[in-house]
Amino acid sequence: MGEILYRGYDRAGLDAQYDNRAKVPDFEEYNARRATLSEEVRGAFDCRLDVAYGPSRAERLDVYPASGPGPVQVFFHGGYWMRHDKRDYGFIADAFVPAGAAFVNVDYGLVPSVNFDELVRQCRAALAWVWRNADSFGADRTRIFASGNSAGGHLAAMMAATDWPAFGADLPADLIKGACGISGIYDLEPIRLCFLNDTLGLGPGDVARLSPIALEPRGAGPTLLAVGDQEGPEFLRQAEDLAAAWRSRGAQVEVRVLAGIDHFSILVELEDPASPLSRAIHAQTGIA
Repeated sequence: MGEILYRGYDRAGLDAQYDNRAKVPDFEEYNARRATLSEEVRGAFDCRLDVAYGPSRAERLDVYPASGPGPVQVFFHGGYWMRHDKRDYGFIADAFVPAGAAFVNVDYGLVPSVNFDELVRQCRAALAWVWRNADSFGADRTRIFASGNSAGGHLAAMMAATDWPAFGADLPADLIKGACGISGIYDLEPIRLCFLNDTLGLGPGDVARLSPIALEPRGAGPTLLAVGDQEGPEFLRQAEDLAAAWRSRGAQVEVRVLAGIDHFSILVELEDPASPLSRAIHAQTGIA
């Protein structure tokens, strides 16, 4: 064993905890499945693609309106802040639009083309756009919810910890009414110390500023944290530690550990509107 870096892990141990592709050898099959399903959903649903919410090419989102006025589920994709884009996550609309919620699928600039602070700023700008423009796609701007998987779970939690009036003078403090992190990362310190930081370039100040576990939940309503029991100890710890930290600050947080689920299969749950994860997010959002 090498030098202990974090919670009993040396570099090799920490790398193994966060190397999800090595844990799930058939991960590419899940990626291909998401792409195929998303293409089908775009063909079947009314949607407005690549709507600009900011000046850069990365600042685009897809809007899937609901059939009538209802809540909005805003989704941030995963990929360790350096991979993927919204295109392969459109399938998630099928979990929400038929149930009565609009769905907004967000793209953002990836590291290293942008730094972490700019990435988070873009995601905040996307939510501000949704609040300011909800009427344009028949949604209720007083019922906005944020969700995301993996790195997107981190981003959803960052949205729940945002001081919205400081970000935009016209924005309400409770801009989002709830958040859901799916296999999320809420403590960036182990990320700074493992192989991912070769690309991400996080420093100690970034960890303190951009780890949800270190921040105050701000009027965001209840938070749901879902994680698969096959994801490994660090992903389970990430969810439990954020829940404990935010509960100690007065927030309502529920952790759901899904049996037999790994880091890639967890999103399969959102292919089925009747799955336990879909139903839990529906309940949070206030839809049938």
